[in-house]
Amino acid sequence: MSILAVLKENSRISFADLGRKISLSPSAVRERIHKMEDAGIIKKYSVQIDDKKLGSGLEAFMLLRVFPGKLKSVIDKIPVFPEIIEAHRITGSQNLHLKVVVKNQLQLQQLLDKLMLFGDTTTFLILSEI
Repeated sequence: MSILAVLKENSRISFADLGRKISLSPSAVRERIHKMEDAGIIKKYSVQIDDKKLGSGLEAFMLLRVFPGKLKSVIDKIPVFPEIIEAHRITGSQNLHLKVVVKNQLQLQQLLDKLMLFGDTTTFLILSEI
């Protein structure tokens, strides 16, 4: 198992515990991690939140085909929507792939109404994560 594989599972693991898992000293682990951070291999550490436990029980993927000439302005507005937790510019007939988390169908409908001002949407409810 590599340093990166262990960090993907648990980025809060101590250098000592990580070293035990991969048979390196804590100082060697620290040095290698710092080198990967400096090289930009490790860009950031993050928290994975269970939105359902916070009351947002509906997740969906959305494809958005932005009206011609409006892509740049739409991309700039994406951070305004707290329901959008991931956004990707994609190839094909659609421009954007969004992952959204909302409390219920009404909030999803309200988000769709706002996004439809920018282009055509296609929505896929997420049933489960595999």
